[in-house]
Amino acid sequence: QVQLEESGGGLVQAGGSLRLSCVHSGRTFSSYAISWFRQVPGKEREYVASISWSGGITYYEESVKGRFTISRDNTKNSVYLQMNNLKPEDTAVYYCAAGSRVGRRTEDAYDYWGQGTQVTVSS
Repeated sequence: QVQLEESGGGLVQAGGSLRLSCVHSGRTFSSYAISWFRQVPGKEREYVASISWSGGITYYEESVKGRFTISRDNTKNSVYLQMNNLKPEDTAVYYCAAGSRVGRRTEDAYDYWGQGTQVTVSS
C-alpha cells in the first residue's frame, strides 16, 4: 500500500515562493514515478510536473517551466516541488500522485494520490 501526504502549501504574494513536499510512508516509494497535479474548483485536475523513480527524468507543464522545480530524495521517501515567481493563476489545491511511468498527464495513469495542499497566491 502506498500512502502519500502533501504539505507546504499556504498563502503567498505574487512573485513569492513555496516548497511543497510529498512524503510516502511505505517501503516501495523509490520504485514509483511521482507527479504533481493541481485543481481549482469547477475545473479538472491539471498536470504540473513529473519525476522518474531515479530522479533523472523530469517533465513540466508549459506554464510552470522555468519557475517550478521537481526533485526527490528517496532516502527520505520525499518528492518536492519548489515553486518560484508564483502567480495568482497558480492558486489551486496541489496533489502528488504515484504511478508506474513518468510523464503521464492524465489522472487515470496514477494509482495513488495524496489528500492535497492548498496554495493561494495573492495579487
